[in-house]
Amino acid sequence: MARDVATLVAGAHEGRTRDIARLISMIEDGAPEVPAIMRDLAATSGHAQVIGITGSPGVGKSTTTAALISGLRARGERVGVLAVDPSSPFSGGALLGDRIRMQEHATDAGVFIRSMASRGHLGGLSATTPQALRVLDAAAFDTVLIETVGVGQSEVEVAAAADTTLVLLAPGMGDSIQAAKAGILEIGDVFVVNKADREGADSTVRELRNMIALGDHPDRGWQPRVVKTVASTGEGVDALISTIDEHRAWLAESGEGEQRRLRRARDEVEALAVAILHRRWEAGTDGGVLEKAAREVAAGRLDPHAAAEALVDGS
Repeated sequence: MARDVATLVAGAHEGRTRDIARLISMIEDGAPEVPAIMRDLAATSGHAQVIGITGSPGVGKSTTTAALISGLRARGERVGVLAVDPSSPFSGGALLGDRIRMQEHATDAGVFIRSMASRGHLGGLSATTPQALRVLDAAAFDTVLIETVGVGQSEVEVAAAADTTLVLLAPGMGDSIQAAKAGILEIGDVFVVNKADREGADSTVRELRNMIALGDHPDRGWQPRVVKTVASTGEGVDALISTIDEHRAWLAESGEGEQRRLRRARDEVEALAVAILHRRWEAGTDGGVLEKAAREVAAGRLDPHAAAEALVDGS
């Protein structure tokens, strides 16, 4: 199997779609070869620009993603897309409802689109998104778009995974108020008022700009921008891409881009370490040490803090 992994990784480096898809499937399935895959990919990742796209259902995330693909491809970029979907309660797989809007790019060799199931993971992403991102990064995609589930107020995790986070809103949906309630104003680098041909678009833009102006961004140095688009027709998409470019330049000049990648790597390492510990605690025919500790706590023979410290010390 080691030779198979090496072959798949080599194929991913060469941009072979089937090998890229196979590697991501192995990562999603938690295959035992995943550590070897990550090891082989490590030296060639960290170069793609990662753009997160989030927002409430119905604001046009998939349509905007498709429009961005067209704009980026027009200037010769290779584009990867990780579209995280809600999971089927029966199969655990992704529900591909919105992917049909990207079918125009399905035969483009410079575009790779993958739907990933959230599998109950909160925060709008899949638990395996960071590792799948490494595959696309190593496959020499210039830009990787991450589209979140779109479940409302649990989307903030995308900001930790992206270099630039786009928050989509639409007129007439109360999104600007929801943005303030959900803390979305703190994570957005660019706010996109999509469906801007609808009544109330200018009002939504004004509300957003006022809330951004009132916000406190002392350590960011970047004042979030607000852009109007009609993604279904392509209107405003060039301006959106120019704003993304502006943010990318700021990330490079300020050093914030390197800091974001460092935080992303730290979060990924921490998540994997916790997952490894959890597997160790649950191992064993009798339910593992975690189950034993839970019984002790439930019976009142041990307090939760002591049980937790014992688990960590014993691992």
